[in-house]
Amino acid sequence: MINPQDTPGVALLFPGQGSQAVGMGRALYDTYPAARAVFEEAGQALGFSLSEIIFRGPEETLRLTEHTQPAILTVSVAAWRVLEPELAARKLPVRFAAGHSLGEFSAYVAAGALTFADAVRTVRARGQFMQTAVPAGEGAMAAILGLNLAEIETACQSVTAQLLSAAGNDNQIVTIANLNSPDQTVISGSREAVEQAAEACKQRGAKRAVLLPVSAPFHCPLMMPAQLRLAAWLGQIPLSAPRFPVICNVDALPLTQPEAIRGALIRQVTGAVRWVECMGVLQQNDVTHLIEVGPGKVLTGLNRQIDRSLSTSNVEDPASLGKTLERLTAPA
Repeated sequence: MINPQDTPGVALLFPGQGSQAVGMGRALYDTYPAARAVFEEAGQALGFSLSEIIFRGPEETLRLTEHTQPAILTVSVAAWRVLEPELAARKLPVRFAAGHSLGEFSAYVAAGALTFADAVRTVRARGQFMQTAVPAGEGAMAAILGLNLAEIETACQSVTAQLLSAAGNDNQIVTIANLNSPDQTVISGSREAVEQAAEACKQRGAKRAVLLPVSAPFHCPLMMPAQLRLAAWLGQIPLSAPRFPVICNVDALPLTQPEAIRGALIRQVTGAVRWVECMGVLQQNDVTHLIEVGPGKVLTGLNRQIDRSLSTSNVEDPASLGKTLERLTAPA
């Protein structure tokens, strides 16, 4: 295992749900045998052609959580399989990895803590567990922009207390789900609670409060049924010590032990994604290069909001791979 303090190097960042698009990863599949092998392994592990859904859609099918999660994992791991030998050839060690929600599974695959076959089956099951934990239409999530965390937390607590008192229904809650950047926090819970909290945040000065097009209220206590089912599932999955530390979402701490990893992945289902703090770990350890590995540039955009010194490039196709490698090898 690489000691994170030994040498400068790179950190890998893996995207989560919301980065999907029909056709993602197709150029990797067509260009690199190593990437093609990942798509083929996904189909074998799942028992159906995931690549057909990824490349051809339709979008409504790809958007189903049970398809979205293994699809993003597959494209991310395919991109990593192409990037990995390039970093090794340039003697650029990976010092850390992190993934946003679902992306944490991709990070553990890249670090060798979890096999890809086990991971792709697990995230499909995770998606199914999440989708069925709350009846369709009863949960919601909203992005709050331009309001500090303390104000958002106060709004959520106030709305939850009012609804619990009025309805006596333990499911009428809203909590913090994602701490994405100083300017963007996502809340999650019952639809009524989220809508009221979003309005309360606007009254407190939020620039915007936007309901998100999601199928379930992720990262909140309403996901406990899914967390319990995932705990039972992960209890049967072997994990290994990672080759480099992975910063977990729920604690914003770098993990190196299999049982700590298992616990973090379980708790993540109901726990908040503490992305700002995760990036703080990289800053504290003087990581010089951050690479978003997988579809889209969501994490690259968040890092600009967190701190523009968090210079992040991405790898999702041959063109972006070439640009990232040029950047990594350019004279300082």
